[in-house]
Amino acid sequence: MSGLLRVLVVSVGLVVPTGPPVVAPTCYPPPVDAPVAVPYRAPACRYCAGHRGIDYATAPGAPVRAMEAGTVSFAGDVAGTTYLVVEQSDGRRATYGRLARLTASTGDQVRAGDRVGVAVGQVYVGLRVGDEYIDPTPLIGRWRRAARLVPLDGGNRPPARPARLECPMQPGTR
Repeated sequence: MSGLLRVLVVSVGLVVPTGPPVVAPTCYPPPVDAPVAVPYRAPACRYCAGHRGIDYATAPGAPVRAMEAGTVSFAGDVAGTTYLVVEQSDGRRATYGRLARLTASTGDQVRAGDRVGVAVGQVYVGLRVGDEYIDPTPLIGRWRRAARLVPLDGGNRPPARPARLECPMQPGTR
């Protein structure tokens, strides 16, 4: 094998990525049915203050659901606060925090929409690519329900249409 060909083969081998690929989702379903109370605030530097996720204004006892399928890589307490981390099938890591109770354990496989815990009150949700936190807000959608007309004559109501998930990052959504 010539020297130039050998260098080319080695160079190509160095750029091959390892680990699962990160694929942008169409839209994650919201993990809770509540408004955002504290938005994401990127820190000025790696160790600077910021808010590396979003907090939802949930009621105590509200179910917390996985946004994407994956494997639970951590489930437990950190400094007196209960967290659960899911290594998602799209290569991202989702952290759910301030949980009163966990309904999944380390090593469990979860599907999008599976209940992973129960809220203490306000719930934290963070998203990482590798070790870098990213703003989850543009990736988390909200459910839109169509208006439903009620007959004035007391007749039967037509069946409700299913809710539709809309994501801020999708063109044409509000």
